[in-house]
Amino acid sequence: MSGGAAEQREQQVRHLVVLDVDSTFVTAEQIDLLADRAGSGTQVAEITERAMRGELDFAASLTERVATLAGLEVRVLDQVRMQIELSPGAAELVAALHERDWPVALVSGGFHEIVDPIAAAQGITRVRANRLEVVDGRLTGHLTGPIVDRAAKEHWLRQFAAEEQIPMARTVAIGDGANDLDMLGAAGLGVAFHAKPVVAAQADLAIETGGLEQVLAALPER
Repeated sequence: MSGGAAEQREQQVRHLVVLDVDSTFVTAEQIDLLADRAGSGTQVAEITERAMRGELDFAASLTERVATLAGLEVRVLDQVRMQIELSPGAAELVAALHERDWPVALVSGGFHEIVDPIAAAQGITRVRANRLEVVDGRLTGHLTGPIVDRAAKEHWLRQFAAEEQIPMARTVAIGDGANDLDMLGAAGLGVAFHAKPVVAAQADLAIETGGLEQVLAALPER
C-alpha cells in the first residue's frame, strides 16, 4: 500500500470529538460566576437554568445576562477562570484522544477570555465561544461578534469535521443543555453528560453519573 493510501486509511478511522464547556467540560457556568461578582447572581442563575432547559431563547437570554455584568473590571475574568474546575474525567478523555491523534474541540456559550486558557492547558486549539466587550478596562455589558448559540454549535461541529476530512458519522458531540441539542443530533454519536432531561431524552448516550472518561467506552480504540 502506498504512503498516500495508508494515510487516507488512517484518516478514515479518526473521530472528531466536540464538547460543550459549561457544566460539561468544566463543572461551572461562567456567566453565573461572573454575575456573582456583579451582584446579579441569583437573577442570572435562574435565567441560565431556564435557558439550559430550553425554556428561553439562548441568544436573547445570554444578551440579558451579559448586560448585568456592565462595569465589572476586566481582571475579574482571570479571577473567575481560577475558580473553574475541569469536570471529572475531562483531562483523561482529552489525553486519550490526543494519544489517538483524534481532534478535540470546545464550543461554548461562554467566553473566549475564560475558555481559551483552560483549553490551552489541555492542548486543545480548536475553540469557539463568545467575546465580551471591554472599554477602559471594564466590561460594557455587551458582546462583540456573533453569538455562539445552538445553531452555531452545530455549524462548528460540521466545520471542524470538514477541515479534518472526518465524516459526520465519525463525529462525537457532548453536552448538557438545550443549547447543545442541534450538535448532538447532527453528530454520529450525541452524548448527554449529566444533562437536563430534555437533552438526555434525545441523546444517543446519556451519562448520568461518573466522569467524562466513560465516553471512551463508546468509541473504538483506534
